[in-house]
Formats: sequence, C-alpha cells, structure tokens
Amino acid sequence: MTPGTGPGSAGPAAALRTRGDNPGAKALDSIGDRWTLLIVRELLALGPCRHTDLRNGLPGIASNLLVDRLRELEEAGLIHREAAPPPVATTLFSLTERGRTLEPVLQELSRWGIPLLREPDGSDTFRTHWLDMPARALTDHRPDQPAIALQLHADGNEDLVIEVKDGSVHTHAGRVDHPTASLTGPPHLLAATLLGDLDLSAAVQQGLRLSGEHEAVIRILPR
Repeated sequence: MTPGTGPGSAGPAAALRTRGDNPGAKALDSIGDRWTLLIVRELLALGPCRHTDLRNGLPGIASNLLVDRLRELEEAGLIHREAAPPPVATTLFSLTERGRTLEPVLQELSRWGIPLLREPDGSDTFRTHWLDMPARALTDHRPDQPAIALQLHADGNEDLVIEVKDGSVHTHAGRVDHPTASLTGPPHLLAATLLGDLDLSAAVQQGLRLSGEHEAVIRILPR
C-alpha cells in the first residue's frame, strides 16, 4: 500500500491542498475547491436535494466531480445524506448545522460578485432560485403592515416568491396567484436590486419591470 493512502489517511491529494496552519487556510482546505461553496448554496436555497437536483442547479459540473465534492463535504461534517422514504426512494443530501453557518460567507460573496454581473455574458446560465441568497438578507422594515408576497422572475427562468409577514422574510420557488408586486428582468438587475447595490428606480430605468405596489418592494429592500 502506498504511504498516505490507507484507511483514515488524508491522502496525498488532501496534503497538496493544505495551505497552512491558520483558520483561514484550514477553512479553504475544507471549502476552497471549485464547486464546493456552490453546492452549499444550492442546499441553502433548496433544502434537501437529490444528486440530480444538485446537477441541475450547477450547470457545467461533471457527475463524478459532484460525487467527489459531496463526499468531501460529508467528511468535513458540512452535509449528511439520508435515504428518502418511498415514493422518492433515493438519497437526499442536506446541510448539517455547521454547514448552515456558511450562509453569511455566501451572502458576502454574493454581494462582492454583484459588479461582475453588470455586463452579463449572453452565454451565462442562470437559475432564479440563486436569488434566494440575497433575498435571505432582506429585512421587513414595516412589520406592522399586512403580509405581502413578491414574485420574482429572471428572464427565461423559473420563479421565486418572497413572502413577508410580521417582520419575517421567507422565500420559496414557484408562483402565487395574486402577488402584491412583481419584479421581472435580467438576473443582474434583480440581484443588484435585492442586495441594495442598485436603487429600485435606477433598476427600472435600466430594464427591470415592476408591476403592483411599489411600496411593497421598498418595504424589504436594503436602505
């Protein structure tokens, strides 16, 4: 047996990834590889997922690479797997409590990446549920007001609903019959608006389409 490859060993690949003995370096050893944080993002947005669900939300990832990353995340204690009962009868992957603590990290990465979306490449792929991450950071500035539902639609994609009630903000995929307001348009405008990087009026001037109650949208946007 080759040294460093036996059971319980980190192995040569892991050794090559070691970046130093400090918290930042150790964190990158666990989550710094390509696709790793994006897998966490999918599980934060969608909850428990099948392998096929994750592949659909990660355009371009090879199936075998996804298997490797899931195994590494499980070994790091960031996700766990369980067998779903019939009729699903498949393996579901979920974040552990420690895995969910990465949400603020992804929030800041989303904010940092907004300027990179301002001139989108026509070949880029987008999923509306990726807006779940900036939506999670929204605050209900008028908790005394009646509940509202906002419908988001990124051009050419599925829909996301933001529900606001009693000071809480929740999101889910899909549509509602009678949204209080709807925002439709290019992904980069939706993301920039939700993160407060672009004023709503400026976003509308640049092509974001708003229908319904303007004040309902203002109620949750960053100030």
